[in-house]
Amino acid sequence: MKELVKKALEKVRPGLQADGGDVELIDVTDDGVVKVKLTGACHGCPMSQMTLKMGIEKILKQQVPSIKEVVSV
Repeated sequence: MKELVKKALEKVRPGLQADGGDVELIDVTDDGVVKVKLTGACHGCPMSQMTLKMGIEKILKQQVPSIKEVVSV
């Protein structure tokens, strides 16, 4: 599942990088929780939770249906 998540993150990465940010995959748990770290301009941005849930999580769930949640660590 981790490889599928990595491929899905590659689809969201250009949009984040266009705004000066990025996302780093930390872990994928057995129960479908993806742990990521937002970096660059995304780290500490007031909109980062919305980006995480409405952007990254939404796309990952579409690409990898077994994903339950995406959390920032």
